[in-house]
Amino acid sequence: MRMIKYLPLIAIVVVVALSACGNKNNNNSAATNPPSGAPNGETKEITVDAKNFQFTPSDIQLHPGDTVKLTLKNSQGVHGLEIPGLKVNIKGGETATFTVDKAGKYDFNCSIQCGAGHDNMTGTITVK
Repeated sequence: MRMIKYLPLIAIVVVVALSACGNKNNNNSAATNPPSGAPNGETKEITVDAKNFQFTPSDIQLHPGDTVKLTLKNSQGVHGLEIPGLKVNIKGGETATFTVDKAGKYDFNCSIQCGAGHDNMTGTITVK
């Protein structure tokens, strides 16, 4: 019986607590407005096609701050794609998501020994 007397008070406390959790006006301005001087990048979805013995495209142009969703498609043979400077290593059918923070050139290559032309399977990501 005593509990019934406190039920309205408990209900008010629960409503206030839940309304605080659902507040969509979040003050995390860094997520929507990067700090001054930080690049405003785009999100780019790029599929690289690997076939014996080349990548297409083999030259990828990006800007600092771009977020990349990179997918490797093997249309001929079994290949991997490694970008050592960005710590990316994927196999055919896999996708990696990463952000390029600074300008520069990043070489990529086939990471699976695929035959006589393996050493020629290279490409470049240029961030400028």
